[in-house]
Amino acid sequence: MRRHSAHLTHDSTVLPWLGANFWSRTGGPLMWRNYEPETVRAELAVLKDHGLTMTRSFFYWPDFHPEPHRVDEELCDRFRDFLDAHTELGLGCVPTFIVGHMSGENWDPAWRGGRDLYEDVWLVGRQAWFVSQMTRRFKDHPAVTGWLITNEMPGYARVYQVDPPSSDVVTAWAQFMCDAVRAAGGTQPVSLGDGAWGIEVTGRENGFSLRETAEYVDFVGPHVYRSDTDRPRQHYRAAFECELAAATGQPVVLEEFGVSTDTVSAANAGVHYRQTLHNSLLGGATGWIAWNNTDYDDLWEQSPYDHHPFEMHFGITDHTGAPKEPLREMAAFAGVLKRTDFTRCRRVDADTALVLPAFLERGYPYSRAADRPLIFGSLHQSYVAAHAADLPVALTREADGLPGAGQASLYLLPSTRQLTTRTRRVLESRAREGATVYLSFCSGEHPGTRGPWFHDLDGLFGVQLQLAYGVTEPIEDDVLEMTFTEDFGGIAAGETLRFPVAGNEDSRAYLPVVPDGARTVATDAHGRPALLSHDLGAGRTVLATYPLEHMAARTPRANPEQTHRLYAALAEVAGVARPVTVPTPYVSADTLTHEDGRRFVWLVSQAERELTVRPSADGRLCDLDTGEPLDEVTLPPYGVRVLEQTA
Repeated sequence: MRRHSAHLTHDSTVLPWLGANFWSRTGGPLMWRNYEPETVRAELAVLKDHGLTMTRSFFYWPDFHPEPHRVDEELCDRFRDFLDAHTELGLGCVPTFIVGHMSGENWDPAWRGGRDLYEDVWLVGRQAWFVSQMTRRFKDHPAVTGWLITNEMPGYARVYQVDPPSSDVVTAWAQFMCDAVRAAGGTQPVSLGDGAWGIEVTGRENGFSLRETAEYVDFVGPHVYRSDTDRPRQHYRAAFECELAAATGQPVVLEEFGVSTDTVSAANAGVHYRQTLHNSLLGGATGWIAWNNTDYDDLWEQSPYDHHPFEMHFGITDHTGAPKEPLREMAAFAGVLKRTDFTRCRRVDADTALVLPAFLERGYPYSRAADRPLIFGSLHQSYVAAHAADLPVALTREADGLPGAGQASLYLLPSTRQLTTRTRRVLESRAREGATVYLSFCSGEHPGTRGPWFHDLDGLFGVQLQLAYGVTEPIEDDVLEMTFTEDFGGIAAGETLRFPVAGNEDSRAYLPVVPDGARTVATDAHGRPALLSHDLGAGRTVLATYPLEHMAARTPRANPEQTHRLYAALAEVAGVARPVTVPTPYVSADTLTHEDGRRFVWLVSQAERELTVRPSADGRLCDLDTGEPLDEVTLPPYGVRVLEQTA
């Protein structure tokens, strides 16, 4: 199966996009009132000197559109000079039109008058007019390399209303705005700037649907700031959300990410950038725009910094323009992009499908929104475990149908409670055709319809479930001990794997079963079946009776936990190739292929100490710069090494 890695194609001189969201330190959102050409050029020069290729800029809406039928021409002249500064340095720029939300505060034009941004026809018309006016003014400027309609519109429009706007309404609004760009002659790539916070990525309905708006946009731009209780999960957060954002197959640009150095140490800010950049690249992102270019120490009395003071220090440079650790990491990343000729690379194919249930993104009748965080968390944890196992996975959406026969040898359904009838039957068909289908049982996090929400678990897995109606079978152990009764992949008979136990009174539950055709591969500490394998046609199904991934997802500081051992064993049983492996779960390996046949291997450490490892691969691994063959590789704490793989 092909893994998503679509690239933008406009203006190759500034591709791939590697840049910063830009507000000058002279004013933040009010920079156009306090515009200083020399300061702006100095700020841009620092970015250019560190390998960045572009910025995302903002038409602060109250200033640029002061009256319903008027654009401020003086500010447009300043913006034109801003673009000229980009051209002088060889940088590109992506202007953002409707900027009423920024850094924890919303600002309206004085004339909005509380009108609805999506459904008031007059106000929608004024927005489209403004978009078209700004496009006409700047579409031919050589620095403009793309457009964004808004900045985080879900945080601006209807932010205090309980019910989100409908997808139909938001999609119509998005069509009007994107059509305004095209009608005004804008030919550069366009997207919405909404953060990709809609249901296909987050499981939360906010009206913005990647599927519904795909017809009108050219790329998708996640904004990723969510936090976690586990460091590897945090390091893979942006990568996982980029995978989810690829639902439509369009290029994914990590449009906003970053961290305030008021909330983390300088060194850990650098770690966050290093891990986010490299892992999201391996997760299919092909552009990166940091939040943001500079600090704002001198603006401490100005909103939003007076009430969101940590927003002053998201910069990749300090308030004097000196580089901070995040910019140094971006410079190193820029070097890797150049040495690998990244725009001509793609991810290696995967033989493993990580199945995303349709219940994350579809509002089936009487399904519960409360199910979606569990689905997201289990999938995210499974994604982390797969990386610890050096197992390339392709995120596969149930809503789009599962890969056809022969396209996947292994299907992972982590802590999966809900499947549609069609998918249940397709999974059985895939197993009979030779695939391995793995599912770990999960009862769900609420008492409604406990147990599996799909038919004939017994027939699929060769068991007889022993559940009583409405009652869970609680896990009373603090640690799950899974002892293998036979060899299973690389796990030897007699070996015991240990897993964290967590969850609420509904989800901290196991599935009591009696084998009925299946073999018990592993038992728990009470002698009950914990892992069963059922030969089915030319393949097999494998059932874990415990919600392994869900329990790990609900456990702070869980990773690396031992699900990676199970995934590696499943890969071996299924005959799935792992192109490069490392004998520690603290270092993950993944591969990109260049169109000329070269292969590049990423080694990413999740260890807080220096590690020296001996990767296994077909062929030799060589230093990317010198070409020297390497048998051992030393990685600093949370470090990344990129190697070239030769025959």
